[in-house]
Amino acid sequence: MDMSTLSTNERAARARAALAEKPEGVIEQIAAQADVSPAEVLAVLPAGAAVLVPAERWDAVWKDMTGWGEILLIVHTDDIVLEVNGALVDGSEGHGWFNIHGDSPIGGHIRKDRCVNIAFVDRGFHGRRSCSVWFMNGDGKAMFKVFVRRDKDRALIEDQVLRFEALRVAAAA
Repeated sequence: MDMSTLSTNERAARARAALAEKPEGVIEQIAAQADVSPAEVLAVLPAGAAVLVPAERWDAVWKDMTGWGEILLIVHTDDIVLEVNGALVDGSEGHGWFNIHGDSPIGGHIRKDRCVNIAFVDRGFHGRRSCSVWFMNGDGKAMFKVFVRRDKDRALIEDQVLRFEALRVAAAA
C-alpha cells in the first residue's frame, strides 16, 4: 500500500498503534515503524506531552536556551544520531543561514527558514522523564533537538527543567 494515499486519520491511527507498542521509545523509530513522520507521532502523544509553537518564536526560544548552561544537542537522521554536549551560543543571521559560533563545541549553520514549528516535548523515555525542544521542518522531522541534561545520577538537572517548563509556557502564550 502506498502510504502517501492514506488519510490523515489513517496515518494518525498508524502512529497511535506504533506508539502503543513502545510508548517510551525513540520517536523516529516509532515513526519509521508506522511509516509516518516524527511530527505525526508527536501529534498523537498524550495531551501536553508535545506543545507546538510557531517558528516565529525561534529567536526568543534560542535566546532563552543560551542561558541554560550545558545541554545535549541531538541531530537524528536515517544515517546518524549525533550527540553533542555544550552550551548554546548566540547566533546571527547571514547569507540565508542562522550561524552559531562561539566558545562551545556546538557550532555551525542552520537553515532557519526551513523551521515550521518548535515542539516542547516532555515524555517518558526508557523509564525516565525526558524534556527536549525540537526544531521541526516541513517534512515533519526534527532539524535538531535540544535536551535538558542529566546529572551524574541520571536525574534531570532541576534548573534546566524549570527553565524548560517556563519557556514552554512563555513560547506558547
